[in-house]
Amino acid sequence: MSASAVESNRLIDVATGSELIWSELPGREIPAPAAVVVGSSFEALSWARAHALTGAELVLVAQGRMEENLRAELLAAGLAIVEDGSVTPSTAPRDPEADRLWLLTSGSTGRPKRIGHTLASLTTVSGDLAPRRWLCPYSPGTYAWWQVVTLALGSPGQDLVVVDPTSLDGWVEAAVRHRVTAASGTPTFWRQTLMTQKDRLAEVPFEQITLGGEPVDQAVLDKLRAVFPEARISWIYASSELGASIVVHDGRAGFPVEWLERDDPDRPRLAVRDGELVIASPHHGAGLEGAVPTGDAVVIEEARVVITGRVNSDEINVGGAKVSAGVVRGELQKHPAVAWARVRGRKSPLVGSLVVADVVLAEGFEQSPELLAELTRWCAARLPEYGVPRRITVLDEIDSTETGKSAL
Repeated sequence: MSASAVESNRLIDVATGSELIWSELPGREIPAPAAVVVGSSFEALSWARAHALTGAELVLVAQGRMEENLRAELLAAGLAIVEDGSVTPSTAPRDPEADRLWLLTSGSTGRPKRIGHTLASLTTVSGDLAPRRWLCPYSPGTYAWWQVVTLALGSPGQDLVVVDPTSLDGWVEAAVRHRVTAASGTPTFWRQTLMTQKDRLAEVPFEQITLGGEPVDQAVLDKLRAVFPEARISWIYASSELGASIVVHDGRAGFPVEWLERDDPDRPRLAVRDGELVIASPHHGAGLEGAVPTGDAVVIEEARVVITGRVNSDEINVGGAKVSAGVVRGELQKHPAVAWARVRGRKSPLVGSLVVADVVLAEGFEQSPELLAELTRWCAARLPEYGVPRRITVLDEIDSTETGKSAL
């Protein structure tokens, strides 16, 4: 990919107020192969441009994600570490791989893994695009970050307004000020904002709203539609391993069941095996050809395939009966009093686990014994008996991770 065709695209750093174009970023020399530790998302842009110009092997690591075990793994994998202006040589020197970009997975189900890509495999949107000014709230170097950055790096008229995921409190004000027209974020990102800044959020001139990175439920889509009736609201299923594999624009959770086993060489092939989503994707990372189990659990509801959560962590065993935490969460979030829910299993000496839930109440609702009883009845009418939460706790907020997802 050539960076020269789009160097007039504007790059705005919310933290400092700096506004540059690509060619005005500081020049960088990558001592390939290298892992570069970056202190901010905006700082990472100059390294992304350096890779686009040279093809030097690179992995970007947010400063908050670097710890000693990861550091040792990167050095042993042949990568020098560039941090604070100094270079730590690899403990296993090797020749660089041309055009190679490494992405770190979110690590939500264990230690982060390195997945090999190129700018070509990361660039899944091309062609003539309407001019947009994109908010980028993702952690630098993640798949979601690269998806937004490759738009600005490869398509004319795609500006970036960059905000760090560790400093999101002021993003709405910045989006209003800089006239942001498009944003991509996790459902957690959007729920947090809808709960705390809905009135100001409505002033952002959004034309495109995108959700991804977590299961997307109907409740959050409907709440966004109520605030932005004219915007296109999309959700994307994407991962470091398989790239952007599913894109839905119809405002509904899940994707049509007719997309399963669809035979189209230009599209990922989707399948369900034993309740798990399986994808063969042309956007896959290195070494992942063919049908790949995603580790994500799905259910089929009303001719839609709905992603509920991770196969290993989503299932709660209650006395031998198994229930999906994602399904329970989805039913709770359909109730008008619930803005946000988290569901998990709590150990029980008699039945192994019991279902418990944390909820954040929607605006206009207050905690009371009557409301908690109503939520229990709501679940009982929609779930098997063993799936009904035995305890519902009201919280002011639900913690999120640096990658913008709900903490388990």
